[in-house]
Amino acid sequence: MLFRFLIAVCLFLSTVFAPASASAGDLLARADTRMPGAPAFDPEAVDISRVLVRKSERRLYLMADDQVVKSYRISLGDNPQGHKLYEGDERTPEGDYTLDWRNASSDFYKSIHISYPSAKDRELAHAWGLNPGGSIMIHGLPNEAGDMAFAYQGLDWTDGCIAVTNEEMDEIWQLVSNGTPIRILP
Repeated sequence: MLFRFLIAVCLFLSTVFAPASASAGDLLARADTRMPGAPAFDPEAVDISRVLVRKSERRLYLMADDQVVKSYRISLGDNPQGHKLYEGDERTPEGDYTLDWRNASSDFYKSIHISYPSAKDRELAHAWGLNPGGSIMIHGLPNEAGDMAFAYQGLDWTDGCIAVTNEEMDEIWQLVSNGTPIRILP
């Protein structure tokens, strides 16, 4: 699979070109994700009213009313363009859903479930004789990523989920409540 080849290439390049003192954590260090000009972030003082995903930008936004509170770089499914149509198409759905439950012990670092498929999604897939799939989540990296965590950055690698770093997942987990609406745009 192409993804495994890319991971192998990234691992090789990181050992050849990274300074001897650089760790995987150093390679994963990210810039502050606050919007320019935003005040210092206080998680206790914010109420996230919705989540907005713009697939074409590879961004997830935590919103308080119409104000962007936080922004994250995301990875999508291996086949990111278009709405999810059926199980196995590796697309991330588009539309309005709800973040309805969470799993602290998932195969990926924490996960929050997106309420896909909707009744409309099921109806469309069944009309074609297909299973719409499910288990679409916002989650962190695979639990076994270890020192290879840096290789996932900037790639679309999920089966249709929305992925962030583990540190970002901790923050989203804390800030977003079950029942929060999520809109996923192309």
